[in-house]
Amino acid sequence: MGPLTSAPVTLLLLAGNAFFVASEFALVAAKRPRLERAAARGGAAARAAVAGIDELSLMLAGAQLGITMCSLGLGVVTEPAFEVLLDAPLAAVGVPESAARPVAFTLALGVVTFLHMVAGEMAPKSWAIAHPERSALALAIPFRGFARLSRPVLAVLGGVTDGLLRLCGVRPGAGADPPADPQRLSHLIGESRRLGLIDRAEHDLLGRAITTRQEGIDHLVVPAERVTTVPADAAPEEIRRASAASGHTRLLVRDGRARVAGLLHVRDALPHGPDGRTAGDMTYPVPTLSLDTTVLAAVSTLRRARAQLALVATPENPFIGIVSLDDLLSELLAGNPH
Repeated sequence: MGPLTSAPVTLLLLAGNAFFVASEFALVAAKRPRLERAAARGGAAARAAVAGIDELSLMLAGAQLGITMCSLGLGVVTEPAFEVLLDAPLAAVGVPESAARPVAFTLALGVVTFLHMVAGEMAPKSWAIAHPERSALALAIPFRGFARLSRPVLAVLGGVTDGLLRLCGVRPGAGADPPADPQRLSHLIGESRRLGLIDRAEHDLLGRAITTRQEGIDHLVVPAERVTTVPADAAPEEIRRASAASGHTRLLVRDGRARVAGLLHVRDALPHGPDGRTAGDMTYPVPTLSLDTTVLAAVSTLRRARAQLALVATPENPFIGIVSLDDLLSELLAGNPH
């Protein structure tokens, strides 16, 4: 293949490599809830992206297959063409014929490697990490189509890979299960730092946050004896006094058997409300966590419940204390060891 013919082929191969790299990182970096909301509005691209996340292992294998094919194509097509293109200039500057071929090969390899790394790897990776949802929506449909077409090949490659792992005594994981979110985050943080998208301080902060996810909430629990409570029949004036005395705006409500019935906010007990209300009338549910719940799981539970506090219980005691969302988030973001 001559240099003129190989030039457009080279561009196509670089574009293909960039497509697979960007598609891979877009699916890993994209926030699933945003894509699900877009899919609920009828977006075909969003539905394809969500389906890709559901089959993340397959999609990543498809991306690796596409990247390998494009890289091999660059080696087969582009490097020889560059060598031929460099023969005449090297001869013109007096390079001996015996050295011209090695020099041309070295220069061609360097040029192709540079183009492959910059245009085919780093640029699309940076774009996908910086704009994950946008890139996922833009690439999801064609990437999903490629993965479906190559599914038989990927199945064979996956089977061979699993067989090799078993020979080495390693039990392969289920192919359809995506890697855990912390693994995905660690991968993204490392790549973002390597590409200069975040600085060292941000890298260390995010890394500590991921490490903290495995810690329990036991050291963040405020004991029950330090928690301000009011009885369910407490009048608004009593609620306001308890809030002023404790300095807390959220108070737990006890029922007639001294159990925690829920939570109230002191603003609901302000004088402008209707007369005759009691604490029981202002109570709303509060989630309960076990003592071995991790910090990350606790944050997720409170956010789903739209709650600022959670009760903490053990099998022996239904109320040993509370934990607040503010303390959990501070722990998660600061990652300070205890």
